[in-house]
Amino acid sequence: MMNFKNGIIQDVIICDLTKYQDNRGWLMELFRNDVISEEFLPAMSYISQTEPGVARGPHEHKDQADLFCFIGPSTFRLYLWDTRKSSPTVGYRMVLDAGEHKPQAVIVPAGIVHAYKNIESKPGWVINLPNKLYAGKGRKDAVDELRYESDPNSPYQLD
Repeated sequence: MMNFKNGIIQDVIICDLTKYQDNRGWLMELFRNDVISEEFLPAMSYISQTEPGVARGPHEHKDQADLFCFIGPSTFRLYLWDTRKSSPTVGYRMVLDAGEHKPQAVIVPAGIVHAYKNIESKPGWVINLPNKLYAGKGRKDAVDELRYESDPNSPYQLD
């Protein structure tokens, strides 16, 4: 079992998101193709709602990168574990809070185990813009996911 140490994980990209408000409401840019590397450009998007105290993950992708947008209306704790053998930060664990009071977009490259948990008392939304199609074109391929949340002995534990 790998023992992780806390630290910044190489290749994880964190971008603060700005909420532009006026008398009509607000607008927030989630990504721009002139600031994101081509390898991370979205192939699809989806939004999920997570109930208070609920976690999604931990899991990882062999080929897919996720571009998570934590915009609210709650706060999420994002957990990342670097298990990429070729990475200079292999064995690092990174934890950050993002959401309503600190909107952020986070790019999680392939090979990094990740999970997030709603840490507030209200449901929250997460938008994901992965760079690969779920189950491939026409949903005909195997899903690119290794799941760990059902393993009580997993080294990927949430606080």
